[in-house]
Amino acid sequence: MAFTTILLVWQVPGLRERLLWRYEVWATRLTNALHPVSVPTPVPSTPLPTFTPLPPTSTPTATPSLLPTPSPFPTQVILPSPPYERQDMNNCGPATLSMLLHMYGWKGNQHDIARIVKPVRQDRNVNPEELRYYVLNYAGWLRAEYRVAGDVELLKRLLAAYYPVLIEAATPLRPEDAAGPNDDLWSAHYLVITGYDDLEGVVIAQDPLRGPDKRIPYAQLMSDWKPFNYLYLVVYFPQYEEEIRSLLGPDWDVSANRQRALDMASADVATDPNDAFAWFNLGAGLTYFERYSEAAQAFDRAFTIGLPQRMTRYQFWPFFAYFHADRIDYLLELTESTYRAINGWYSEEALLWNGWGLWRKGDLSGAIARWRKALEVRPGYADALYALRFVGAQP
Repeated sequence: MAFTTILLVWQVPGLRERLLWRYEVWATRLTNALHPVSVPTPVPSTPLPTFTPLPPTSTPTATPSLLPTPSPFPTQVILPSPPYERQDMNNCGPATLSMLLHMYGWKGNQHDIARIVKPVRQDRNVNPEELRYYVLNYAGWLRAEYRVAGDVELLKRLLAAYYPVLIEAATPLRPEDAAGPNDDLWSAHYLVITGYDDLEGVVIAQDPLRGPDKRIPYAQLMSDWKPFNYLYLVVYFPQYEEEIRSLLGPDWDVSANRQRALDMASADVATDPNDAFAWFNLGAGLTYFERYSEAAQAFDRAFTIGLPQRMTRYQFWPFFAYFHADRIDYLLELTESTYRAINGWYSEEALLWNGWGLWRKGDLSGAIARWRKALEVRPGYADALYALRFVGAQP
């Protein structure tokens, strides 16, 4: 009788998801209580020269000054809100993309997207490239692009032209979602921005965790957005690509956009040398341009000042930089702390780069095991399949 009751309860979708979520939280909490792991502090394997912030290639400016403005923006733009979708476990990316796509006539829900971009429900992160991949391959009548170095003025520009914008920003977790006794309760979160109001000084956001039409002050938005280098994604019909190119201006060119973000981060660390997120964004920009030794130094500063525990769950630039700068010992520490402490193994990117670190150390069997584990977390993960093919191993 008891088993039958449990089985019937398990069939209720909303209740099943909540129970699974609580199980994940408590399982990770128990693991971290028994085996505490923290973000390691980097110790360079060889002395490195003192890093000097880069002189900007151009004066960092807000987007509007880079683009002609034929007329001022309206003081208020509020697009019709899409049908609200509350996220499933670890599912803010698919949920926000679902809401965004509904604004373009798409029929589906977050689970349709999740089945493609995170088929294992415990996978803790969906990156913007995966969201773009879904649009291009499963909503093929649409196009999508993502860039960094966004700001409120850019959001206004896009919204005034009737383009909603998906962004990635930081958010606090609830105490009951703590993954361990020392959890800093910091996490990443996707939002769909569907409006703004200058009179109130707020943007209107569809938040898959906290509800529809949330009003976020401009200053708070910029602060929460900074840890993710002000990343944004816009979806559009192919016939309007020229309009999107015009709205983005020089930022349409990916390398130019990354260079501008690098200039902004360099200016930020010069202004406040204790800004860990500015150093992290600087490291990301240097990594993009394959300046790995300098990038590793920037990341050293960021980690030494102090970054949230989950930072490398969502952004993987340090893994690239430390690998190519031959800082393998720290790469192994950082990737292990990422997939163990907060992720409970469900981080295919950390597993991938831990495998490359083991490979560089000559531990081929360990590397293969990590890459196969990455494939369990993300079936079909192209980077893990490439790594296994590279060493002549089967998936």
